[in-house]
Amino acid sequence: MSNLKQIATNNAPAAIGPYSQAIMTESGMVFVSGQLPIDPSSGAFPQGGIAEQTRQSLKNMEAILKEAGLSLGNVVKTTVFLADMGDFGAMNEVYKEFFSSPFPARCAFAVKELPKGALVEIECVASK
Repeated sequence: MSNLKQIATNNAPAAIGPYSQAIMTESGMVFVSGQLPIDPSSGAFPQGGIAEQTRQSLKNMEAILKEAGLSLGNVVKTTVFLADMGDFGAMNEVYKEFFSSPFPARCAFAVKELPKGALVEIECVASK
């Protein structure tokens, strides 16, 4: 569809498959692909655990939104994928550093496994 605009930035990890970092629709909706906690400058996960990985995933999402001319304040929905639901509390503590009221709608659940052995992956939908 020609009314879709691909969003790409070097300030977030490149897509590791046949997908875009994000897509913007003609109406200004932005769909950001799941962001693994990969530091784009090193290509590695940050040292530490779920808190550091959550922070990096959200920074990656923020960089993609910035490339689209948006911010985390434009996010209407997020989905958080966790490798272990026991990490929910620690993820939530970092998550609330990045968002303020009114908070986006959110779904969070554990999955069997995430790419590259990540502890977390976060995707979002934002609106202009």
